[in-house]
Amino acid sequence: MNPDTSSIYRSGFAAIVGRPNVGKSTLVNQIVGEKISITSSRPQTTRSTVRGVLTAPSSQLVLIDTPGLHKPSTELGKRTNQSARGALDEVDVICFVIEASEVIGSGDRFIANMVHKTSTPCVLVLNKTDVAARTEVIDHLATAATLGDFASFVPCSARTGEGVEVVTKELLARLPEGPQYYPDGVNTDQAETFLAAELVREQLLERMREEVPHSIGVTAAELDDEGVTHPADVLRLRVTIRVERDSQKGIVIGRGGALLKAAVTAARHNLETLLGGRVYLETKVVVEADWQRRSGALDRMGF
Repeated sequence: MNPDTSSIYRSGFAAIVGRPNVGKSTLVNQIVGEKISITSSRPQTTRSTVRGVLTAPSSQLVLIDTPGLHKPSTELGKRTNQSARGALDEVDVICFVIEASEVIGSGDRFIANMVHKTSTPCVLVLNKTDVAARTEVIDHLATAATLGDFASFVPCSARTGEGVEVVTKELLARLPEGPQYYPDGVNTDQAETFLAAELVREQLLERMREEVPHSIGVTAAELDDEGVTHPADVLRLRVTIRVERDSQKGIVIGRGGALLKAAVTAARHNLETLLGGRVYLETKVVVEADWQRRSGALDRMGF
């Protein structure tokens, strides 16, 4: 895709903001053309800002996928909100995502007010049009216009891809003249350890129920196998899965370890596809009570 056909090279950063579960990560993946952000039907899936890169012959767009802004009940929630808000001051354009199938409410208005306090141009994207009636889409666009002045309004379906090219064009059109920040072929600047942890968490989220998903925290680090010979072309990582109670540990592991094995195997396959090489994941599940509410635990986990 090369929506920018001018002779001037344009580059810059776009923050993708919105309430939890409006489809921000799906939109980023669709624009980039690769899966660089995990997705889930559960709210508050994204916990850290994730960068995706779209490079064309005359432009480069760096997308910053932010955590969903919400009313926090934990220290983790406060930190993810701060991360999302901080991104607004560091970008060239903002992409504010709302849902076509949900009522525009106080949460959307709160984010709209936050966006308008900046001097950054903002494109409002009405997502999930594939699950909304045409009349709903029209009504939502009319209501969205009452949220303030936006650079443009774009309906789309991040899931199907319909309208996403228009979103991309609108974002690219508002980038300043600038250099190419990332080399050709790079679609994310996330570390391999971060990607591994997120992909494992994504697979666990798909298999979990009730309150357990929000209690799961995943980190990864390179295995220290000094003195042991392993194939040089295999990325070896240790993945630590944290839960908050003993009862949750058994749920994550599953009967006979089946659930954990299935989740890790799927995550490993996805990571190998993303990195284009072989991966070995060593996993362990540990109990760390109330890790979401303790600053020390969050610091150690990189939040």
